[in-house]
Amino acid sequence: MTALLPQAFVWNAFIAGTLIAITAAVIGYFVVLRAQAFAAHALSHVGFAGATLAALLGINPLAGTLGFTISAALGMGALGKRLRGRDVEIGMILSLALGMGVLFLKLYTGSASEAAGVLFGSIFSIVAADIMLTIVLALGTLAALAAIFRPLLFVSIDPEVAEARGVPAKALSIVFMLLLAATVAATIQIVGVLLVFALIVAPAAAAQYLSRKPLQTILISVLLGLAFTWGGLLLALVSNYPVSFYIAGLAAITYFIAMGRGRLAGPRGPAPQRHPDREEGRARLA
Repeated sequence: MTALLPQAFVWNAFIAGTLIAITAAVIGYFVVLRAQAFAAHALSHVGFAGATLAALLGINPLAGTLGFTISAALGMGALGKRLRGRDVEIGMILSLALGMGVLFLKLYTGSASEAAGVLFGSIFSIVAADIMLTIVLALGTLAALAAIFRPLLFVSIDPEVAEARGVPAKALSIVFMLLLAATVAATIQIVGVLLVFALIVAPAAAAQYLSRKPLQTILISVLLGLAFTWGGLLLALVSNYPVSFYIAGLAAITYFIAMGRGRLAGPRGPAPQRHPDREEGRARLA
């Protein structure tokens, strides 16, 4: 590890991992709150089709991933609150994206390691150009979330009351899905298509077993996301196993510990807040 830490590719991995872990943890809070984890999963598979097409065309995989995920996000965001309960439609998008990805892989004649990187992540192969694009995506996403934080929280907790008060729920839904698409595209670089849940859903889901307050929950989610990412990178440097394995393992273990703690604490303890009480939410946001 002493010999590897000064290397440029290691620093690139830590910089990109830190930016993406923070962004994924923040947006993951709203993904869990809005019950859109399956939509995030579908976007990751849409990104798989975009990345494999980009490899086939010889362009940056992140650019291809962004193109496909943003297109799908526009359609999902237009559904607004009707996105909940649309598992069949989302599942069809997911299966179509997988089919397209398999077709593009079949047509692709390049290195098999590049295709494997799309599925399982390739954070140690990130270069300076990827870092710059990741910085733009991360800072842009966080800035946009900060700008719409209060109305997005309101419409996520109680969409009916929010719409009655004139909050543009559909526009917020589209913006949120676009931000989620950008985050998914960036996260694929680290953990790949198959393990996007490890950074977008797991930290926020675990954090909601540990706190009831939105800002506190987001802070815990960010700390967990950073711990999973940094821990995964360090463990990968001292072993022959992939980063995504460690990140997914740490995320799963932490989630089940947090879930067990929340259940043991009972109603008096910090129970999970997947769907906050409406009256409490109205009072907080009024």
